Amino acid sequence: MLLFRPASLADSDAIVALVTSAYRGDESRGGWTTEADLIDGPRITPEVLADDLAEPSGRLLVGFEGDEMLACCNLVDKGDGVAYFGMFAVMPGRQGAGLGKQVLEEAARISRDEWGSTTLEMTVLEPRDELIAFYERRGFVRTGEYREFPYGDERFGTPKRDDLHMVVLAKPL
Repeated sequence: MLLFRPASLADSDAIVALVTSAYRGDESRGGWTTEADLIDGPRITPEVLADDLAEPSGRLLVGFEGDEMLACCNLVDKGDGVAYFGMFAVMPGRQGAGLGKQVLEEAARISRDEWGSTTLEMTVLEPRDELIAFYERRGFVRTGEYREFPYGDERFGTPKRDDLHMVVLAKPL
């Protein structure tokens, strides 16, 4: 069972390492959430993370077993009953063990019970059909909306393709 707490700047190096390990580079191939065939470089930088931590309407959560950080996510209260769920990562060697479900449940609880949100929204890279299916099995649905990948912003990596975009998914709370 994960224990959750809000992240702080002191957690930055560990969060960057966790998120990178889940999505980019060879280590990410140890799990099933890898984007290594789609994007090179960082998934998150310390600068972007610092901005996320400073967001007054946000909360970056970290999940621990003992002293080991195994999972994280970023939540933002967008207002109008919508909370955004992003930067979701579980250590590759622990993926598939139910930790992601715990993170999703905690994110939904905070969004619903503390912020009064009625919808949890997220974005997923379009080519990631297996990841989209994972979220659909957990109650998320495609909204029909898309967002552009931030091409040219190296803080989010270097795409290996020129056709990436984000599918918007939403889940009623």
